[in-house]
Amino acid sequence: MPDQISSRPPYGTGSRPPYIAVLISGRGSNLQAIIDAIADRRLDAAIAIVVSNRSDAPGLARAREAGIEARCLDPRAYPDRDAFDRALVDLLRARDVALVCLAGFMRRVGRPLLDAYPNGILNIHPSLLPAFPGVDAQRQALDHGVRVSGATVHLVTTDLDAGPIVLQSAVPVLDNDTVETLSARILIEEHRLYPEAIRIMLSGRWRLDGRRFIVDS
Repeated sequence: MPDQISSRPPYGTGSRPPYIAVLISGRGSNLQAIIDAIADRRLDAAIAIVVSNRSDAPGLARAREAGIEARCLDPRAYPDRDAFDRALVDLLRARDVALVCLAGFMRRVGRPLLDAYPNGILNIHPSLLPAFPGVDAQRQALDHGVRVSGATVHLVTTDLDAGPIVLQSAVPVLDNDTVETLSARILIEEHRLYPEAIRIMLSGRWRLDGRRFIVDS
């Protein structure tokens, strides 16, 4: 397959940092890592909106405390998945969002959102993909007896946790690990990786060669 050059750079307008959206379903610890990276000027971006599919997600309060717009879109208010995704697209486009970052968003991304943001949606997953996709990745790793697991940031496609890999980091699996202890060590790497992956994406200095994500010098 020939090189597929990203069609989305450059991001932003030059007069302001590019806008990103963060989609969550829970506590928002990776959201906080992104907020901190922006505050520390390690990431030149602005979070335009945080969206959750759950009104009780603690990450919504985390966003509001940081002065970021936070909204809940209840899937039960829409007739089907595509209608929910179209409403989400309308919300993001109204805020000039350039990049969508899934951070513990527990819904499959549908075609309307994928079509609106081709190669413009990131996800972070607590394993070294393609190993252990889906839920309970840390438990899968322990049950399988692997010696190394980790974290992966990847582009989102129609296939679950199967898009091109942007960044990965390995974490050793110890003999006395539990799901909780392994998850905690992987989370440290998630918090380090995700802002860096966002920075790379927003730089526009990358391309796809088949499934390979290549960062250009």
